Amino acid sequence: MSTSIPDALNTLSAGLILISAFAMVATRQVQGVLRFFVAQSVLLAASSFLLAYSRASVHLWALGAITIVAKVLAIPWVLRRLLPAEFYERREIAQAVNIPTSLLLALVLTIVAEFLMGPIVATTHDPVIRVNLPIGLAGILIGAYSLVARREAIPQLIGILAMENGAFFAGVAIAPELPIIAELAVAMDVVLIAVVVGLLTRNIRETVGTTEAAGLDELKEEATA
Repeated sequence: MSTSIPDALNTLSAGLILISAFAMVATRQVQGVLRFFVAQSVLLAASSFLLAYSRASVHLWALGAITIVAKVLAIPWVLRRLLPAEFYERREIAQAVNIPTSLLLALVLTIVAEFLMGPIVATTHDPVIRVNLPIGLAGILIGAYSLVARREAIPQLIGILAMENGAFFAGVAIAPELPIIAELAVAMDVVLIAVVVGLLTRNIRETVGTTEAAGLDELKEEATA
């Protein structure tokens, strides 16, 4: 079966999206995690534009534009406005699992996603569904792992957003005509989440001096006289 150029480029985008998910797991600097998230979001928008071209879908053109505005522009701008520059420049050391083990676990999650989606993709001949579903599920699983393994607030937030990216990548393949209003609502939700977490992180950092989630478990309320 011949593959069209947009579908082939979508497959390339899928591979790069998976690599960016591994890169987010491998980096220990907050700025690096944010940059790889932005790169992944750009690839998601590119995939949406490619599918919009091949399927002549106005909805997918709109979804790609919304992704650019919300995830590539708005969320990084919000986080950089709310948090000082030194927060992004320091090393993000607090992590439950070391980098080599994390990469190995991410690889295992990718294989699990492939096995879970295998019976589903075997029933279709659509190359986009066969590529997007396992890669999308792998993105969700790796994002969930990042959320658990990281102990800093902003990398945990990016783990949540990476899970949403995985769901988006799978969703454009199985529901390309998703109403634009639904994607606008999701985009507004993720931006609001970024604003709330950024404000909380800044306030906690100014009050406590750390944004390490595990360290906050030791805080106790003291009775006032």
